[in-house]
Amino acid sequence: MSLVVMVTLPPERALDLARTLVAEHLAGCVNIIPGLQSVYRWQGEVAEDPESLLLIKTSGEQYPDLEARIKAVHPYEVPEIIALQYDRALPEFQAWLRDALTPPQR
Repeated sequence: MSLVVMVTLPPERALDLARTLVAEHLAGCVNIIPGLQSVYRWQGEVAEDPESLLLIKTSGEQYPDLEARIKAVHPYEVPEIIALQYDRALPEFQAWLRDALTPPQR
């Protein structure tokens, strides 16, 4: 099973999280989409903040570790972590993703 996981966070934290997830083989690729303006309800109030959106490519097998890692380093009390399963992708991309998620053998 392959997943695209969406995570929003402050723009200044996006690159560090993306690098961490790829370096730890929890994500094969992370796209950073800057320039979001989020309007949301938090603790009974309407809030607005600039954010970046991460589009994280991973597998269902990696998801529990990915989620735990995001929660451990994310600055929000309740981070947005939404996983979308897809069932069709270019086979070569799927093969690349499997390889990217596999740590090197020592």
